[in-house]
Amino acid sequence: MDRANQRELENITVEQDSHDTEVGSRLPRLRDLIGAVLAVVLVVVAAVVAKMGNATITPLITPSARTFRDFTEGAPLFAQWLPHVGIGTPFAVLIAAAVVLYGPAVSARMSWRPLMFLAWASSFGWVLSLALVDGWHRGFVEKLTAKDEYLYEVPGVTDIPAMLETFTTHIVDGQIGSWTTHVSGHPPGALLVFVWLDRLGLQGGVWASMLCVVVGSSAAAAVAIAVRALAGDALGRRAVPFLVLAPTAIWIGVSGDGLFAGVAAWGISLLALAAARTVSRPWIFAVGAGILLGFTVYLNYGLTLMAIPALAVLIAARNARPLLGALVGALAVAAAFTASGFWWFDGYQLVQVRYWQGIAQYRPFAYWGWANIASAVCAVGLAVPAALHRSFAWTRLRSLSGLSLLVIAAVLAVAAADLSTLSKAETERIWLPFYVWMLAATALLPPRTHRFWLAVQAIAALAINHLLLTNW
Repeated sequence: MDRANQRELENITVEQDSHDTEVGSRLPRLRDLIGAVLAVVLVVVAAVVAKMGNATITPLITPSARTFRDFTEGAPLFAQWLPHVGIGTPFAVLIAAAVVLYGPAVSARMSWRPLMFLAWASSFGWVLSLALVDGWHRGFVEKLTAKDEYLYEVPGVTDIPAMLETFTTHIVDGQIGSWTTHVSGHPPGALLVFVWLDRLGLQGGVWASMLCVVVGSSAAAAVAIAVRALAGDALGRRAVPFLVLAPTAIWIGVSGDGLFAGVAAWGISLLALAAARTVSRPWIFAVGAGILLGFTVYLNYGLTLMAIPALAVLIAARNARPLLGALVGALAVAAAFTASGFWWFDGYQLVQVRYWQGIAQYRPFAYWGWANIASAVCAVGLAVPAALHRSFAWTRLRSLSGLSLLVIAAVLAVAAADLSTLSKAETERIWLPFYVWMLAATALLPPRTHRFWLAVQAIAALAINHLLLTNW
């Protein structure tokens, strides 16, 4: 089946979904509610179990009063209980109301390119306003300037080639001049981004945080573009309001992982455009996709799992030709880092040593193995578990639906990351590059229910951000 026929099949399926809603089919909508309710139960159970004090399953074994407050109080989220409002509160409420009331209609009618700019701008406003709920300094300026963060190491990087060549000698804790927590836990690409920003004269927390918000919020447009390329215009448009008004915005603003999510999202999006042959020079887009996806591997070791969504794109488009261009781009990035003296596999082995030297050794997998999923629910919102069963519908799987394959690939990537035991807690932030693709499942919800589910998403995000002080 070629892409034209595939898009036609997607459109027929979308029309059938709308028809089922119009004629009053209640079973799919009941399943939507059941999925959301089960997700709520999971979050509640994870929060209750965290307070039980059982040495086997308590999120932080043998905690002191301080470590409990800092690492466990908000479990399954990395946060502390602190009801508060801030300068971002009225703006967040206004943006949420506007998207809930007008988002679906505007998305359905506006021309595509202006819609993508509006989606990016709206997502930017939503992310920034939620960050400012915690205040200008605490919520934005100082997020990336703490001792554990990237900016702490930037002044010490006076020679970039020397830094790359000796990077692995500073990963393990206890070594002379060992990197701070976040720098040691990632490949050098993450630190390099902020060093480059500094070299451009954009020093300090304001510029670093702004970069993360701008790039991270752009994921809304990137995912929508990929969905449209692989699953048709209707589903691409339906996804837009949910991609904008997602609880993931809480952790995109402000964290390095928000930046990683944006870079990875555009890598997959360019690959989708190349594979679907919706652009005039697909090979350029394929190489560009490879460069971005190759660089993500040097931003975060765990983003090697973006190979799963990339494979899903090629399967959905039934076109493996972009793979060559993507490999060329990715290998060029790898060659540049390797020639500079950083061998990725050495870094990956050493970062596992560093991981088990830290707080991870006190976090039991017996809890986080499933509580990670509860934190994922908090990040993606209830609309995603409500819609997931639709992505796994047999008719969509049998036809290799582009949207379903993207969503399932994201779910598989999360499952692999979880089972690795190298992501225990803080996954509301760490798994952002996968969550943005899971959000695409919401496009399959019946159109008549979109305002309801958008309101649920907005309320969840506002509640989390105003009741808890999140650490990222």
